[in-house]
Amino acid sequence: MGLHVEEKELLVLLFGIGVLIFAVANRQRLRKLPAWRVLWASFCAVLAAWTLTVLKALFWPQLLDLLEHLCYAGSAALAAVWCWLAFAAPAERGHETAGRDG
Repeated sequence: MGLHVEEKELLVLLFGIGVLIFAVANRQRLRKLPAWRVLWASFCAVLAAWTLTVLKALFWPQLLDLLEHLCYAGSAALAAVWCWLAFAAPAERGHETAGRDG
């Protein structure tokens, strides 16, 4: 079994860690977003998937591949929920400003 970590996968993980550092440094502004915890969970899930992508080249490739894809699915589901909470839900509650750009 050969060790083969794709450079582009490692680069994506490093960029993701950079975004994580930026988000943590700006957490006060992040918390002003509607349903920010759901958005944060979505980002953490995709960051976990990127981490698992790199780790599966080192050990347990089948298990980590399954977990990676579950993280991607969870991230997508959470992002969809966040979009609904942030944009559709206020409109359904009758807020006049929902969906406006400004």
